[in-house]
Amino acid sequence: MRLLILGGTKFLGRVLAEQALQRGHEVATFNRGRSGDDVPGVSVIRGDRTSGQDLAALADAGPWDAVVDPSGMTPAMVEDTVRALAGVAGWYVFVSTVNVYKGWPTTPLTDASPLREYTPEAPEGESGLDAYGREKVGCERAITSAFGERATILRPSVILGPHEYVGRLPWWLSRIRVGGRVLAPGKMTWKIQPIDVRDVAAFALECAERHLTGSYNVAAPIGHATFGEFLAACRKATGSTAELVWVDDPFLRKHGVKEWTELPIWRDYDGTWHVDASRAHAAGLTYRPIEETVADTWRWLQTGAVVSSERSAELGISTEREAAILTAWDGKTPS
Repeated sequence: MRLLILGGTKFLGRVLAEQALQRGHEVATFNRGRSGDDVPGVSVIRGDRTSGQDLAALADAGPWDAVVDPSGMTPAMVEDTVRALAGVAGWYVFVSTVNVYKGWPTTPLTDASPLREYTPEAPEGESGLDAYGREKVGCERAITSAFGERATILRPSVILGPHEYVGRLPWWLSRIRVGGRVLAPGKMTWKIQPIDVRDVAAFALECAERHLTGSYNVAAPIGHATFGEFLAACRKATGSTAELVWVDDPFLRKHGVKEWTELPIWRDYDGTWHVDASRAHAAGLTYRPIEETVADTWRWLQTGAVVSSERSAELGISTEREAAILTAWDGKTPS
């Protein structure tokens, strides 16, 4: 298969390129060359998705049996891209997000859950979370308008694994490696369902190869792991003797701890880790143990090939603030 990946140097895009080559496909990547090194073996096409001239040149380099797009962020960007490629690409796989659903992250989700309403203009008082989901809805509509039944929409929840630039798992690994008393959020039995980037990439390529149409939630099964198992895997991978101090959700909220950022992937809403992805599992999505994802990410971190981003700079609680909260917790709980 002649495959085009829009991006191809960071996290999911990079893993897509590596796996596509391993599967014997002829792979081209389209990017600006500013975010990481190119995967050896791909045909590199430099260009900017906001440039009509660059998109025209990309179309001239076709035809493509399939396009996989993990980098489309705004409706305008995606509209321009699909307009240029609709006539020269047989299939389009777009990586969207569960944030397109109205109920995310407070309500349990299925593939049939209602989507957010898309409007070109931001509604008054719209949050950043809502804006991200609304814009992704617009991206999805642009793709289905141009490609119709020749498209697959993937809606992942939390993706972890090697090459992660957001920094959620790397932050936990780094913090636990330092040792000492670690602020562990909520309770150790809290069920989570992140999925490994390599499993997402494999399913995206399956969709392109088998022409799986429609939309799919992409996540590990509900209850796939617990937060306790996740942090225990971080201790094991790093060889740390850190002490995990479990602090309950109301206490964390009382002290203003920012969910999702100060303590990455901690968010105690009912729907955060209740994403039904059974349709994708039935279609071939596989998932590996959380321990494997954690261990492989730690090995990757040891290579020094870390990719940082503005988002990673927002993550994590300071040493001083963590210590202050733990001291307050000690005063609240009986010895």
